[in-house]
Amino acid sequence: MLNPTTMVFLIDVDNTLLDNDRFVADLSDRLDRAFGQTQRERYWQIYEDLRSTLGYADYLGTLQRFRAGADSAQALFSMSAFLLDYPFVDRLYPRALAALNHLAKLGTTVILSDGDIVFQPRKIERSGLAAAVAGRVQINVHKERMLVTVQHRFPARHYVMIDDKLKLLIAMKRILGDLLTTVWVRQGHYALAAEPALGAASADLVIDDIGALCRLTLADFRVAVASPQPLHAASALG
Repeated sequence: MLNPTTMVFLIDVDNTLLDNDRFVADLSDRLDRAFGQTQRERYWQIYEDLRSTLGYADYLGTLQRFRAGADSAQALFSMSAFLLDYPFVDRLYPRALAALNHLAKLGTTVILSDGDIVFQPRKIERSGLAAAVAGRVQINVHKERMLVTVQHRFPARHYVMIDDKLKLLIAMKRILGDLLTTVWVRQGHYALAAEPALGAASADLVIDDIGALCRLTLADFRVAVASPQPLHAASALG
């Protein structure tokens, strides 16, 4: 049996461990009540424009830009507090922490997430996810472009990427090949909207909820026994 230290599990956050769709719905409801439908729609338009520019979700940056056209300073302060103090621990999927604990018995667990450098770390901290992986957290703009960094920081004979975004899993598999096992978690709006043409066969493993990881063993992750060749920076950029 392989030594568990030879395996690194890379786990996404939003809609993988944590129900970010529920957070977005709560945020929309709060915007609607504080500013009205028109302003709520303006917030989300700013959000989409900013995400297109930056390449990641930036809720606080969106609020900063939204501020220019909002009348009520008190409502803006309230929205800021809502974001910073949001109870993300209550948005963890059932058995998310149990899944991380189970994976920790098989190898090293690492949170690998896209996002901004302020709100995303706070979300991961307040939800208890950072503590669950002993502080092993990496947040990037495009995680599929940072695989060299991942390998240097968390060296392993084999990696497992667990994510709700099938296209991202396919992109990472194209780069790492047999060094990586991809696990597609079919929960959240990205998973539900995945192109039928991609098909579930595009991931090595498919599960319907994060808790299903608790039933898997090392053998289920199809560990590559051969020692992998180091990944070069050029290949990581595709």
